[in-house]
Amino acid sequence: MKEDIKKFVEKVTGLGKPSAKDLTCRERKPATFKFKDDGETPNNSKCPLVVYRSPVALDPKFDPAAVFETLFEANKWGDSWRATMYGYNHFHTGTHECLGIARGKLTAQFGGASGRKVELKAGDVVIIPAGVGHKHIKQSKDLLIVGAYPANAGAYDEPKPSEIDHATALKNVARVKKPATDPVYGRKGPLFSVW
Repeated sequence: MKEDIKKFVEKVTGLGKPSAKDLTCRERKPATFKFKDDGETPNNSKCPLVVYRSPVALDPKFDPAAVFETLFEANKWGDSWRATMYGYNHFHTGTHECLGIARGKLTAQFGGASGRKVELKAGDVVIIPAGVGHKHIKQSKDLLIVGAYPANAGAYDEPKPSEIDHATALKNVARVKKPATDPVYGRKGPLFSVW
């Protein structure tokens, strides 16, 4: 609730919200992680999970959540939200998702029940392909994540493995288009060299 109010005030007044010109992006090599279908979580056979370590400077004169919102919006990833990550395995069958860690630390498990644990901290960005399972294992009390979706995204959903027919999930994931832009680096971002 507090973050929703803060986001609204920033949008209306501009206080604490940077413009795209105020952002400083650093060139980062993407760390990638591939996950196979495990029979419950479809994962994504074509697109790996991508992690950029601190690709944007979190200038203290701006709200760190607003920094990620501005960055993602400038690169055509929208419908942003501010929250944390669910503590149960879920995935998206109609869209890809990116997460910017605005504050705190997080240990997340990606790839389903036998997936991989990844440590994330303030400043990091993770791009989760459609179908890739994710949940938090451990998070700091101050954790704040900004999530967003590509402009050409399909329908949003967030099923647990038990809430969707596995064959249907696989079909839906296979239909999701690649994004037109990298959420951090735009049209020429390193995302396209790995996807």
